[in-house]
Amino acid sequence: MPHARRIPRIEPPFHAGMSEPDEPSLLRQRAFMRFWFARLFGTAANQMLMVAIGWQMYDLTHSAWDLGLVGLLQFLPALLLVLVAGHAADRFHRARMLALCLVAQAVIAGLLALSTWQGWTGRTLLLALSVGLGIVKAFQMPSQQSLTPSLVSALLLPRALAFASAGTQGAIVVGPALGGFVYVAGAGAVHALCGVLFAASAALAAGVRYDHAPRAGQRISLELLLGGVRFVAHRPVVLGAISLDLFAMLLGGVTALLPIYAKDILMTGPWGLGLLRSAPALGALAVSIALSRRQLERHVGRILFMAVGAFGAATIAFALSTSIVVSIVALAIYGAGDAISVVIRHSLVQTRTPNEMLGRVLAVNFMFTGTSGTLGEFRAGAIAALFGAFTSVLIGGVGAIVVALLWMKLFPEIVRINSIQDNGKDP
Repeated sequence: MPHARRIPRIEPPFHAGMSEPDEPSLLRQRAFMRFWFARLFGTAANQMLMVAIGWQMYDLTHSAWDLGLVGLLQFLPALLLVLVAGHAADRFHRARMLALCLVAQAVIAGLLALSTWQGWTGRTLLLALSVGLGIVKAFQMPSQQSLTPSLVSALLLPRALAFASAGTQGAIVVGPALGGFVYVAGAGAVHALCGVLFAASAALAAGVRYDHAPRAGQRISLELLLGGVRFVAHRPVVLGAISLDLFAMLLGGVTALLPIYAKDILMTGPWGLGLLRSAPALGALAVSIALSRRQLERHVGRILFMAVGAFGAATIAFALSTSIVVSIVALAIYGAGDAISVVIRHSLVQTRTPNEMLGRVLAVNFMFTGTSGTLGEFRAGAIAALFGAFTSVLIGGVGAIVVALLWMKLFPEIVRINSIQDNGKDP
């Protein structure tokens, strides 16, 4: 079956103990760097958009339930479309798919800016556009996540994923903080800036070139669409890595409740919300930069579970905090633990999946990991509406630690993994 060819390796073979200067440079991979900047701008715009939508919704309704509902309405389309989106990412040019998704988000940001300036933004519109964002992300994430292996060699892949994560986390640091400060000029200003960034990101993505051989037309069937699900189900390492994120983030996610903490507990304004949303990415950025320079070489499986445990402990610390400084530090540790987990999990999944199936497998991965945050936001909002924000966050932190301990027992194959490669196979 024809499929996209990897770029030929021109670097010398890698050997344990190779000195840092002899390792191939990511910065010389032109297609990858163009994609990196596209992802940087798109992520920053998305984070700013979420700050503006969250603050607008809470200003309009003062409802934790509605904050959670924004997350749920982004999750449901991804759940319904995940199989079709994965098939599309395997069949069509992934960079062009990504560009189209970014254009759609630019349009949504433009509609939000216009509605804000014209004074007809309301709860219904915000929820409807949340559905639109969910549909777009269902197609964006499989194409975006499966693109990197086509742009770099297998040798560079773990470092490329860490470097991509560093860029993403940098955007998550700058985006919410910038969005919070721009919000002083009004939500419309934030939405307009998001539209510009999405457009720039789309232009960069459209220019990404890689060897892509269009797959011969295949009649879409349930068997074809379920290929990624079957692949994941029969590989314990892949299944365990993906499901670990789902349940940890489902329980431990706190982003939906940050407007409540900023306004009602920490007594700050939009600027404080922006700093709180940036804090996890600040911790993740530091970790991602370190991992992009030198990848983890030993005890990778154990480190994965330790990172999830740290994520849960930091969530508990945030729940107990009434100081914005302590809250920012706790959220930075929260983000650092999540970043280590993300780099390890994505590396494990992508090194164990054939390129011709990568779109479908990463669509399943997105259904678990990419939507766990939005579904977790609904979980957090629903519990907060019943028992309060403190109880919701505390339960989430304890739950994340319990999940890490339980998954160590359910997936001992992951615990035994020493290095990312391990011949690219399940132990």
